[in-house]
Amino acid sequence: MENEKNRRRTGTKYEKIAGEFLEKQGYRILEYNFRCRYAEIDIVAKDGEYLVFCEVKFCKTGGLSAALEAVSVPKQMRLSGAAVYYLMKNGCTEIPCRFDVIGIAGNKISLRKNAFEYCGDFGIV
Repeated sequence: MENEKNRRRTGTKYEKIAGEFLEKQGYRILEYNFRCRYAEIDIVAKDGEYLVFCEVKFCKTGGLSAALEAVSVPKQMRLSGAAVYYLMKNGCTEIPCRFDVIGIAGNKISLRKNAFEYCGDFGIV
């Protein structure tokens, strides 16, 4: 229980740091921690015409590349399902979207735009 609280607190801290970083890159943050039965999307933002679903990865060891590579295929599938749900719930299925990953290691931050493609068929489209 305590470990879960610490992990949540750490996640919130780095999600806010990532959000501030994205705003400096010109993104407009729409929502933090969108939750549904598929997954939790750390940050939902607009970048120009794109609706962007962002996954924030913090890595104590291994550096930025380890953080950026830490989104497994099963996680990508869960995020894809959550993104479809978000689009349908908000009536914005015609808006182009993508998945970005923000890697944080120490005091370094890196952004990988379009880090992975939508994957899955969730029967809700």
